[in-house]
Amino acid sequence: MGIFLNTDYLKGFVSESEIKALVPAIEGAHKDLHEKTGAGNDFLGWVTLPSQIPDALVAELMALGKEVQSHSEAIISIGIGGSYLGIRSTLEFLGGDQKIPVYYAGHNMSAIDMGRIIKIVENKRVTVVVISKSGVTTEPALAFRIVDAAMKRKYSGEELKKRVICVTDEKKGALRQIAQSQEYRSYVIPDDVGGRFSVQTTVGLVPLALAGVDIKAFVDGFRTGEKEYANTNVLNNPCYQYAAIRNVLYKKGKTIEMMASFYPNVQYVTEWWKQLYGESEGKGGQGIFPASTILSTDLHSMGQLMQDGMRNIFETFLMIDTIDQSMVIPSQPEDTDKFNCVAGKELDWVNKQAYKATADAHFEGGVPNLCITLDKADAFHIGQLYYFFEKAVGISGYVLGVNPFDQPGVEAYKKKMFALLGKK
Repeated sequence: MGIFLNTDYLKGFVSESEIKALVPAIEGAHKDLHEKTGAGNDFLGWVTLPSQIPDALVAELMALGKEVQSHSEAIISIGIGGSYLGIRSTLEFLGGDQKIPVYYAGHNMSAIDMGRIIKIVENKRVTVVVISKSGVTTEPALAFRIVDAAMKRKYSGEELKKRVICVTDEKKGALRQIAQSQEYRSYVIPDDVGGRFSVQTTVGLVPLALAGVDIKAFVDGFRTGEKEYANTNVLNNPCYQYAAIRNVLYKKGKTIEMMASFYPNVQYVTEWWKQLYGESEGKGGQGIFPASTILSTDLHSMGQLMQDGMRNIFETFLMIDTIDQSMVIPSQPEDTDKFNCVAGKELDWVNKQAYKATADAHFEGGVPNLCITLDKADAFHIGQLYYFFEKAVGISGYVLGVNPFDQPGVEAYKKKMFALLGKK
């Protein structure tokens, strides 16, 4: 079980000597992460969190999941950014076949979407999970106001209390006050883990457990990542190699990274990745712009730009080695479309040939690309992948010279939003 990095299509763009030249900077970044001596060190709890997650908490949440599944037909998860994307990306990655459907609110302010959520509350037996460290972020705060009111119209007393779960700060904040005053069940978000790194905390574990995900395997994936990606030898650590490669390409004018996959279940993983990398590195006029495509669909649109557009892009493919679904291509007696050449072969085999053709064509067209491959699409491997990307962005951000753990640009928009709303 593991994650593998293929760098064959970097030849001529990134050399081993260029990677080795970054070793001192990467070793310094590693020290800053593990000894908490770098910028943003108040938010480095995620680095060693996997090995510190109590097995008792995992067992408690799995039991809570079974309880909720016994009395609910739907889960409404309220959150934005790191309190939303990791949950959705995990469930989408696992195929959306969880034991109970999850609906999402609080990541936009669309009255149309909220109207659909309220109909779910009215028509189904529902459990609500609201996730916010402060409780005052505009989108989830307003969504929770509306959903909470709808829940109170439908439930009361002990029935209401067991159907609303708050994931928030341990002691302070608006949502903590609501949880205490309403006697809602609650779980704590660690103070030293920022939102975009929080999927391995109760932020991700609570709603995923309610949906029926094997969170024990999920946590084990994080724990494996913590062990495997602690090696300071860059050439033997694919996570650090990825961070180094990005920095080498950035210095050569490759200012856009296109995360591409031939698996649609990876789409929200790339959305999670875009927040992680955009919010972590995009500061002080610096940072690689993270973008994404889902192939082969986008080969018939964005593929033209990738092949023939500006050469300021590099590509990172995200692939899955073994899939559970077997789909054999049938033979056609007339062979009208001339595809009997692949009759009897697995559709996934053809999909992987499409990747190879694309990687080769883009490379020849001047787009350096690398490939991250997961053994399987399961809870263990998505946990390991999340840690891979988290550790890599910490290293990459420090090498770039920014604080990867703050988000001043996001705070600027919030201040202006509050002013327009007349909020104190």
